Amino acid sequence: MAVCESKTAQAVVKKQKDTGTWGGNLLGLAPSVAQGVKDVGTIPSYRRLLQLEWPRTGRPFKLADRVLFRLLSRDEDPALLFELQKLVKTDPEAVAWARENIREAASAALAEAGYAEDPRLRGAGHKIASYISQFLRSPIAEKPFVKSGKGLALHPEAHPPSWYSVAMIAAMPNLRRERAGFTERLGHYLAQPAPKKAFVIQMGKRSIKPQHLLLGDPIEADAKGYPKDPPLALHYVELLARMGALEWAPVATRVLARLLKDCDESGIWRPKNLRSQPKALNKITYHYYPLHLDAKTTEGREVDITFRLALIAKLLGWQLDYV
Repeated sequence: MAVCESKTAQAVVKKQKDTGTWGGNLLGLAPSVAQGVKDVGTIPSYRRLLQLEWPRTGRPFKLADRVLFRLLSRDEDPALLFELQKLVKTDPEAVAWARENIREAASAALAEAGYAEDPRLRGAGHKIASYISQFLRSPIAEKPFVKSGKGLALHPEAHPPSWYSVAMIAAMPNLRRERAGFTERLGHYLAQPAPKKAFVIQMGKRSIKPQHLLLGDPIEADAKGYPKDPPLALHYVELLARMGALEWAPVATRVLARLLKDCDESGIWRPKNLRSQPKALNKITYHYYPLHLDAKTTEGREVDITFRLALIAKLLGWQLDYV
């Protein structure tokens, strides 16, 4: 298959260890000395291979699936905490938080891989949805912060949605149908503007800057609707489209309309004076963008955005004419 010959996909596959992991960690989106992460981790790499359409029956997925399903289990092996082991050693109370984050990320990856009806994933998915549902129904959802020194910290009892949990829900249609009321509440919550004030998660004496939580719509756009971070905006719009929640999100719909305005009659995204490929400012979209790395030509710079807009249009049920 052509994808197996892709240099982009091959670069990801070559970094996988025989243990099924990448980078010796789970959640790393980029090398980080502070977090003890030397390379992109297992879950982002796995999800990137999915986006690159690597054959699901291939060896990379077979090896990694074993690891991810083990993460969903109640296995208390400290080694399964990977890069979060150091945090847990200094603060034992962080164990539950660490395992919940890991399970959410693993659930997102497995759901996107097509395991939505696997009993193990369904069990984990319903539990994650229940945590978020309790948060959305509580007063904490409206006031999720508490004072911490001179700054703000997430309320210790808050369990807001994350990029991972939303991706999981977006990839599990039956779960959404079974929990229709919850899905609608979540959609409305994700449509509201995200808080602009910086905050941390307080773990004992240690403060953690969250990069995975979603306390509302994270898209930043100018007055004309053009997003500051196009890849992040498209990723979020796509998730909302999969959940059937895009219509409630004013910023996301305005951004989508603005990007579509730059498409020509053939549906190709062709903004004026495109001298470079739009850059991803938030590493949360590592797995998602760019899939086409050749940006030397104008056509090469247009490919990723064009593809995402077409996919979103298809998810929204729009009629597409292929030429």
